[in-house]
Amino acid sequence: MDDIIRLDEVSQYNELIGVKNMHPLVSVIDFSNVKPIQHLKKYLGFYAIFLKDTKCGDIRYGRNIYDYKEGTLVFIAPGQIMDIDGKGEYIQPMGWALLFHPDLIHGSSLSQNIKKYTFFSYEVCEALHISEQERQIVIDCLNKIDIELRHAIDKHSKNLVVANIELLLSYCVRFYDRQFIMRNKLNNDILVRFEKLLDSYFETDKPQTLGLPTVKYCAGQLFLSSNYFGDLIKKETGKSAQEHIQLKLLNLAKERIFDTTKSISEVAYELGFKQPQNFSRLFKSEIGLTPNEYRSSN
Repeated sequence: MDDIIRLDEVSQYNELIGVKNMHPLVSVIDFSNVKPIQHLKKYLGFYAIFLKDTKCGDIRYGRNIYDYKEGTLVFIAPGQIMDIDGKGEYIQPMGWALLFHPDLIHGSSLSQNIKKYTFFSYEVCEALHISEQERQIVIDCLNKIDIELRHAIDKHSKNLVVANIELLLSYCVRFYDRQFIMRNKLNNDILVRFEKLLDSYFETDKPQTLGLPTVKYCAGQLFLSSNYFGDLIKKETGKSAQEHIQLKLLNLAKERIFDTTKSISEVAYELGFKQPQNFSRLFKSEIGLTPNEYRSSN
């Protein structure tokens, strides 16, 4: 296994690439001012946003490789491992980075809202590809944060830095929405594959062996991260991936309940429920009748 450099603090990353620490919890890096570096596998204990202006190695996420192009944003959450295969060579990186530690945002609105920025949990192959205009917006936000870091610290400093980080993330939500729309054909293909995946799942004995299909399972079968898959389905249909799974489950349940040779418990087990009462509870809450009442009424 390759050695991993553990970077728990923003300052450790700055020291690794040879840039000055302006603040212990946040850093804006213009890579054009950084000397050529050798890429190493790194564990990051903070949030990181990288704007890649030129190709400088293949980013790896697990076994997958994403060969990114100009104008790409990559988001990394604390606890993730970043691995860029530079083939051992020293490379001049181009682009920008924003690093901020979770301690920076404690007590702020961003701390309460950070989980809604689900792209921090996307795989690298689901990175954000931005236009030149969007790129300029990103750089403007980074410049504002950098100005605050270079300004004499006062009672407004932290609030302004955090507010500008939140502004940048809000723009990124807009940019991802645009990307989902532009990839409509690809997204429709994923929707079709999702439907076929659910159909094939319930046509086999997987419900009995694996249980109910989960969003994580479906995303994995479609080679997507759970958050990206969930966001894509929600944007395309207005319903969550979990709601789609539940709708498929209930439609199948309605069909199978009509087979009076099987008990309601047998139907529940066939669909993947380990406890029949959980099936009955879900059916009653969504359909308004218990499975037995539904069978009798039809």
